[in-house]
Amino acid sequence: MSLDELLARERAAVDAALERLLPPADAWPARLNEAVRYAVFAGGKRVRPVLARLAYAAAGGEPSEVAEAVCGLELIHTYSLVHDDLPALDDDVLRRGRPTVHVAFDEATAVLVGDALLTAGLEVLARNPEGDGWAARRARAVALVAAAAGAAGMVGGQMEDLEATGQVVSAAGGDPEERLERIHRHKTGCLLRASVELGAVLAGVGGDEQARFAAFGERLGLAFQVADDILDATATADELGKSPGKDEAAGKLTYVTLYGLDRARAKLAELETEMVALAAELEGGEGPLGLLAHYVCRRRS
Repeated sequence: MSLDELLARERAAVDAALERLLPPADAWPARLNEAVRYAVFAGGKRVRPVLARLAYAAAGGEPSEVAEAVCGLELIHTYSLVHDDLPALDDDVLRRGRPTVHVAFDEATAVLVGDALLTAGLEVLARNPEGDGWAARRARAVALVAAAAGAAGMVGGQMEDLEATGQVVSAAGGDPEERLERIHRHKTGCLLRASVELGAVLAGVGGDEQARFAAFGERLGLAFQVADDILDATATADELGKSPGKDEAAGKLTYVTLYGLDRARAKLAELETEMVALAAELEGGEGPLGLLAHYVCRRRS
């Protein structure tokens, strides 16, 4: 199966599960549900739930068993995008090629959409897969993803990213290289790492084997953000589906602003090599996780 075929199949499965989970746009409260669906069904890449499905398969499971559970990741990720686009944070008017939620609706609605998506994501993880036999794994899953999304994970990384924005790099809260690594590993990396780990946890994997899944996820999370930094500096608005060049204009601390484009690309190539080797260990050779690693590093949006 080609990468394009793999991604198309996996995205279709995730979209179908999201459709089953979310209320219709005209259900009460109608404006909130309309805005939630606007945010979720905006053509996202579904990388996080796809990662969890592929990791679950690599750990010996059948992905259809966790179809709904992994959607909790996508709901939480979408909440983070809706809030990140708000005027108080990145103040962006485009997301996935169309107006952001606060532009299409209003700022107050966008705040509530994020609130609804975060809580819905945790509820999905707490309820799925259904059945008493899954209870212990569901509990581990909720704890894992909540920690990755919270103040010691994604939100903490967003906070430090906000603090570093606009500062002179040499004075950006200590060693800029350490700070950049910390921002990226938390703001983007924590939820991507948790996505890979979630697949392993739902499959009943723990200990050293879970740690191997986590190691792959950690590198993939860092690679995803380095690729984002490169795309922000090189891609067009049509390719990105959002406004390019915002990182440099805002004075953000990124791999490109700190190291330059060539070194950022070299770092991304190094991470790709490491990820492909780790994926081969997990899958016993070349498999879907390795293909997804290539995709994350070579994407144009």
